[in-house]
Amino acid sequence: MSTIITTTPIELTDVETSPRLVPHDPYQLSSALKSPAEIESLAESGTHSRLPFSARLRRSSGGEKRDIKGLKTFYETQNAHIQRMLKSVDEHRREAKDSAEDTRLRFLIAVHGSLAANVILAVLQLYAAISSESLSLFATAADSIFDPMSNVLLILSHRAVQKVDSARFPSGKARIETAGNIAFAFMMIAVSMILLVMSARDIATTSHDELKRFHLPSVIAVSVALSTKLLLFFYCYSLKDKYSQVMILWKDHRNDLPVNSFGLFTSIAGSKLAWWVDPMGAVVIALIIMVAWGRVIYQESLLLIGVTAPQELRGLITYISMTHDDRITHIDTVRAYHSGPRIIVEVDIVMPETSTLRETHDVAESLQIKLEDLPDVERAYVHVDYETEHRPEHFLKKEL
Repeated sequence: MSTIITTTPIELTDVETSPRLVPHDPYQLSSALKSPAEIESLAESGTHSRLPFSARLRRSSGGEKRDIKGLKTFYETQNAHIQRMLKSVDEHRREAKDSAEDTRLRFLIAVHGSLAANVILAVLQLYAAISSESLSLFATAADSIFDPMSNVLLILSHRAVQKVDSARFPSGKARIETAGNIAFAFMMIAVSMILLVMSARDIATTSHDELKRFHLPSVIAVSVALSTKLLLFFYCYSLKDKYSQVMILWKDHRNDLPVNSFGLFTSIAGSKLAWWVDPMGAVVIALIIMVAWGRVIYQESLLLIGVTAPQELRGLITYISMTHDDRITHIDTVRAYHSGPRIIVEVDIVMPETSTLRETHDVAESLQIKLEDLPDVERAYVHVDYETEHRPEHFLKKEL
């Protein structure tokens, strides 16, 4: 990689607002921005040579409409990446802070409102299951009883993250949220397995062909619960990408919608069509719950293990490191990976071998502080070298 050359400020035509001045754009990324009018013009012309590679491949298989859609998506995504990179770290931090402040009240309503609603709905669904003696409704009731427990677990884990003894937990306790999510998911799977065994036993031991008793109040109670879950699902949707707590709540509401709907259907069918529909419905519900929460365990486990951060964030970290200081001549390595819900960053930079210890320390420390100011970045480690032709500083330990 050649030495970075800082250019003079250039004027940027923002694709959404009026022109503004870009204070630091050494690679002239802003010149690649396309306005909505330019994107529409390119899409209408449909010039084959200007299509992105993926769209050219699709064109060979036919479909001019898909080419145009691919072209527009390509340039819109490119614009978003460029604008993200050209923002300063202060802008990223300010936007994240403003967003958190703007949504703070909605976040509290989502968490505490979900807790209150889940307590009431658990009582309703438990009444519906006991009064109707329906295994399908027992399955939905068992699921709903654990919902308030999950809310309490999320609230306690969030409070634990805010109160940290730095001497005992030097890197914080953000991972406790992820561990709490995994623990709750295992609880839900355990309850589902119990329901699965109960339902299978009922199918195997019941010999009569009598229909289940239809109980209208139970149907009304579950319908109320279903409607409330639908409202909570839509309310949490806009906050799910901002708070890990709300993401888990949103997934819980999402999972409850098909579970409650199917449970209500099989309970009614068991009293109108055939008795075995009800226990068979409970078996299906238990399997759905196990699969849904099994996926949550897998996704949350990846965060604890240390799955790599999204490509957009890694690209932003690389660009910030490249443009941080003119004395940085190369970027040797950039790593960004999860440590629970937050990100650990490792950057290896190259500076001239004639640089003094003071210079290398100041550049590395200022870059570390800048990277740690990015939203979701927990720690940043910056290593300085004077050449790139060497073995990697770190390697995977394959043996204990």
